[in-house]
Amino acid sequence: MTYIAPVKLTETDATTAATLNAVKGKIGMIPNLFATLARSPVALNGLLQLNDTIARGGLSAGEREIVALAVSQANTCHYCLSAHTLLGKGAGLSIEQTQQARAGNGGSPRARAIAAFAKTLVEQKGHVPTSVLDQFKAAGLSEGDLLEVIVNVVATTLTNYANNVARTEIDFPVVPVQLAA
Repeated sequence: MTYIAPVKLTETDATTAATLNAVKGKIGMIPNLFATLARSPVALNGLLQLNDTIARGGLSAGEREIVALAVSQANTCHYCLSAHTLLGKGAGLSIEQTQQARAGNGGSPRARAIAAFAKTLVEQKGHVPTSVLDQFKAAGLSEGDLLEVIVNVVATTLTNYANNVARTEIDFPVVPVQLAA
């Protein structure tokens, strides 16, 4: 059962309604996550601004989805796992690649390093072993890439926590939380 209900456009102020309509114009819908975050315009605008900045970074859309999938699995966010599985497909990831990312793995050394680092960062609360950092660099990723993955982890963790607390109703094709054996 939903704990924090998403706002309806008719229930919110004109500025927040305009922001939600801009989301709809950009992606074709207002996901329940954004309508829920609209209960606090600071939360909604903060996430949107962070996501806009992240989109201009060096990681590809597929790599950002790898981070989101690894983090969402580590944080057991059913909403985000469902959303990012669909978004991952849209960014060119196969179902196998989305499953690998969720497990902290990947089909290439670069994808594997990104997923492993993101997963470990969450699970170890930032205390990442040097071996994982060395794997990251050995895959050809820079220190700047490492920091960019951290920013992506932060954005995904924000949505994971918001959805887990709000018990947001999933409005994407639902995927199981448990990884396939």
